[in-house]
Order: sequence, then structure tokens, then C-alpha cells
Amino acid sequence: MFFSKTKKVMFTLSTCSLFLVTGCLQSITGSNFSASNSLSSNQIETESDGIVALKEVFDSSVEKIPTLSAVGYAVVSSQPGRTEAQKRLMAIRSARMAAMRELAEQIHGIQVDSNTTVIDLMVQNDTFRAVVKGIIRGAKTVRINPTGEDTYETVLEIDKDMMLMMLRNARRT
Repeated sequence: MFFSKTKKVMFTLSTCSLFLVTGCLQSITGSNFSASNSLSSNQIETESDGIVALKEVFDSSVEKIPTLSAVGYAVVSSQPGRTEAQKRLMAIRSARMAAMRELAEQIHGIQVDSNTTVIDLMVQNDTFRAVVKGIIRGAKTVRINPTGEDTYETVLEIDKDMMLMMLRNARRT
């Protein structure tokens, strides 16, 4: 019974919010406020610029393809292990995986999901979830350095030859 009552409240709140937002949008679009029109055209230009830039990358020559690099960090003391040497090796591995994730974000993008629960016009719960999915091939370790007393930094790089190979594979599919 409580679950269905909560659903009814959420549905009513969502419906009221939809009408409120729709009314606001109609009053804004119905007005002679020219700044909103220029803002939307700027957004369209920005999106089309992004599409043009992506097309340029796919159609680019070898000289234009960048070398991608990524940095990952990890704390030694928070790693599992019985000895300090084991923890240090685990921190290096964790820093490398963090850098791999950053490379995947640069190449494949990041999917962000969010959920917000509002009760009595107050935010009760706000959650975000980021997912990165992709394959990283040919990443070379540039350097592994201790930074400070308890942290390691790992820098990875994918050179333009590997990027060219990945672009060729992407064009085939």
C-alpha cells in the first residue's frame, strides 16, 4: 500500500513539474526575448562544430592524428598487501588502470546516468553513475613515478600510428 501511495505522489509531482516547465517554456518562446534565440543557435553551431571536428578526425591524414596521453594516480597505503613492497606494486597497477580508464574516456567517451528523487519539493536522493566501456590497444607506459610520500603516478600514451590503425578499424565497421 505504501509503495503505491509513493508512486502516486511521485507521478503527481512529475506531472505538475512537467506542466510548470511546459508553461515556462511557452512563455519564454512566446516572448520577444532574442537572447534565447541566439543561445539556441550557438548551441546548434557548437554541436555541428563537434560533428565536423569528429568527421575531420576520421578523414584526417597521418600528420593530423594526435598522440593521446593519460595520467593515473594511486595511493600506496590504501592498497591491499602484506608488505610495503606488495602495496607499492598494487599502487603502480592501480595507477596504470586509472590511466587506462582516462584513455578509454578520451577515445570512447563516458556514459553518465543520474537519478534524482524529489519529495515535498526537496531533493531527497541524488545519484550519479559514470560508465566507460571500450578497448585500449597499444598503450605504452611513458613513466611511473612516486609523487610525494604515499602516491604513484603512471603516464600512458597511444602514439599516432596506433591511433591510425584504430581509425582504420573504425572506418571498416
